[in-house]
Amino acid sequence: MWTLLKRSAGAGAMAATTMLAAACGGSADGAATAADAASESSSPSTSELAAGQEGSDRGGSVDLDVEIGDCVRLGGTMDDATIAEAACGSVESNYKVVAKAKETEQCPSDVDQWYSESILGNELGVLCLDVDWVLGECMSVPESDNDEPQRVDCGDQDASDVYRVAEIVEGATGIEPCSEGGFIYDERRFTVCLETVRA
Repeated sequence: MWTLLKRSAGAGAMAATTMLAAACGGSADGAATAADAASESSSPSTSELAAGQEGSDRGGSVDLDVEIGDCVRLGGTMDDATIAEAACGSVESNYKVVAKAKETEQCPSDVDQWYSESILGNELGVLCLDVDWVLGECMSVPESDNDEPQRVDCGDQDASDVYRVAEIVEGATGIEPCSEGGFIYDERRFTVCLETVRA
């Protein structure tokens, strides 16, 4: 039985943990890297940020012009990462920008992923990303290190590793508020409670 999903920055982390790199315009290299992932108040509506997702802009620059609260489609491979702006909550969106920084170390330690661009190994900018969780909607959260989460229809019989967002609990730093499991964002103090639709 599935009980808890929690991202880890170390090797062998949760399945959706990936390292992606690609050329992103000019001579800048882009990379997406998973980070640690992880609330007693009301749940935000489907398109709002949880209190912990209202990050700051600490400088830096990437080719993609997005703001905190915007969503993106992150994909590709280690050698050819892709990122594009996407409407939050749409089938195309799999991550939400929760902070911007010059270096990956400036992202909150519990973000699900980050996307950075660099020249000759020097980071130019970083987008700090959380999965674009939508209350009541479903995400396929694959157990493969090479795949990113994808929004799916909850009734899609062809999708695997499907979880419905049951609640987003602000002020929580653990899994206790969830009946089945979820993602814990302990630094930013919120938990996304999930229900298994199909494993």
